[in-house]
Amino acid sequence: MNRSLLRAAAALALVVPLAAQAADPARLLTYSGVFEDNYTDVVVKPFQATGGNLQFVSGDSSATMLGQLRTQKTDPQLDVVIMDTTTAALACAEGLVEPLTPAMLPVLGQIDPQARAAGGTCGPGVTFDHLVIVYDAKAVTPAPTSLMAMWDPKWKGRIGMDAPPNILGLGLTAVLAHAATGDWKKADPAFEELRKLAPSVQTFQPQPDPYALILNGTLTWGLGWNARGQLYHDRSQGRLGVMLPSEGTIFQINTINLVKGAPHRDEALKFIAYALSAPAQKAFTERMFYAPTNTTAQIDPAAAERTANAADNKAKVIPIDWTEMLKLRDNWNQRWRREVITAGAR
Repeated sequence: MNRSLLRAAAALALVVPLAAQAADPARLLTYSGVFEDNYTDVVVKPFQATGGNLQFVSGDSSATMLGQLRTQKTDPQLDVVIMDTTTAALACAEGLVEPLTPAMLPVLGQIDPQARAAGGTCGPGVTFDHLVIVYDAKAVTPAPTSLMAMWDPKWKGRIGMDAPPNILGLGLTAVLAHAATGDWKKADPAFEELRKLAPSVQTFQPQPDPYALILNGTLTWGLGWNARGQLYHDRSQGRLGVMLPSEGTIFQINTINLVKGAPHRDEALKFIAYALSAPAQKAFTERMFYAPTNTTAQIDPAAAERTANAADNKAKVIPIDWTEMLKLRDNWNQRWRREVITAGAR
């Protein structure tokens, strides 16, 4: 009898780890905060309702997510990562994420060519967005139209700037360069303007984000993304203003990527296919104003007009070659630290 019990216990010891392993979810790393809340509600939970097994892992910026992938390169703990296109390109070049093909993901045939190209051979674009200026609509009247409104000395200590490697800082540099020279790569005039603005900047790393700091009265101005700006505009009943600068904007693409050596590769691919599907894209666009990359998604017209895909917004987009931006990225990062942030500390 005792031997029978021992054999049963030994068999159970083998079964339980296998069952636990089967139940272990794939892990998605991407932005925390309102992105996490809304993406979980309208994309992750519906995927789980279909039988998908996925866990959301809160990330910070794309740069920190890239650092996590590098740290885990020889022992990946993540399966899917959503990050901005410039950072994703580095992850792809370093072999941290896998190439994806239509044979693996037939849904790629529905993806906008620009979104597909954004990921190169690796993950395609999953959202479109664009840079905006966010501001306290109670303090700034009339509503501004130009970036240069922030250069008014009366806003000293009331501005938040996201310095590179954050893509917002790189984007602002490109917009200022293009406004001054007609060529976004010729950045000397942009750095001249940024040095002038720096003494008015309260922080070059707004925490938790510029939207919250404006709404709690800490800041009056900040760099932001349209999707989040539109969401906070509605939540604050218009207190947070959103400006598309007359000088132009940059088109921002988040890509969705399969981690190289993902421990739950098959489940990860199922989720990527779902995230790129028309229903998931429609749900997230109508919840948070990120423009869809799936060309078959039928978006409510009122929501579509507030996204990066709206005609008026597209007309102000500066045509940035992100391959060229990657070549300039390190130099611009260094110049921000050496010329801009130090000017703000004086």
